[in-house]
Amino acid sequence: MEMSQLPEDPVMLMSAINMKLRDYYSDLDSLCDDLQLDRASLEASLSEAGFSYMPEANQFR
Repeated sequence: MEMSQLPEDPVMLMSAINMKLRDYYSDLDSLCDDLQLDRASLEASLSEAGFSYMPEANQFR
């Protein structure tokens, strides 16, 4: 999966990533490794919209 296959809208992107984190992955590194996503690019996209990864909650907020 590439960033181009994920929703472009930042809120939809955050929602999709959080759902995957909640249902399938124990942390962001596992999700990125499995889906072959660049973690830095994903975090940068979500950061631009004001979201950051909270490892203790395993979600973006």
